[in-house]
Amino acid sequence: MKSILKPLLLSVVLASAGVTAIAQSPGMGAMTTTGAREHGRMDPAKMQQRMAAHMAELKAKLNLNGAQEDAWAQYMAAMQPPADAGKRMGREERQKMHEQWKTMTTPQRIDQMNAMKAERDAQMRKRTDATLAFYTTLSAEQQQVFDANTMGMGGRHGGRDHGGKDGKGMKHG
Repeated sequence: MKSILKPLLLSVVLASAGVTAIAQSPGMGAMTTTGAREHGRMDPAKMQQRMAAHMAELKAKLNLNGAQEDAWAQYMAAMQPPADAGKRMGREERQKMHEQWKTMTTPQRIDQMNAMKAERDAQMRKRTDATLAFYTTLSAEQQQVFDANTMGMGGRHGGRDHGGKDGKGMKHG
């Protein structure tokens, strides 16, 4: 019994020290703006510039005809983020929301979360419908170009995974 007690006690002490270190790291708990950027979030203005450049490049590659221009414009309008998409909540706004949520019952909080989700789902549906409508105006060759050039949109930027590798295991930047 005594021979097990010492290693067990040592394991508990090391495990608690590890949990404490993780809880105090910048990636956990209260994340600073800098911490958010380090975790893959970009400046909204830079992100908008990159998207505009990517879409201009895509349009050039698609070589759209005059009849497809209106569908492209509708697609682009639907792909624009909502006006408040890049806006981050300030400390006061977060505190106010937190105070409101504290006064809610659990079912009220669930209803609020469902309403927020419904709003995000409506935005996604709008983009999905616009993409499908535009896609149907493309020729088979244009669809192949579109498929190849939009695969990384909405997740892995530029076809790279979060580890900075390009799909072929090559490390970048």
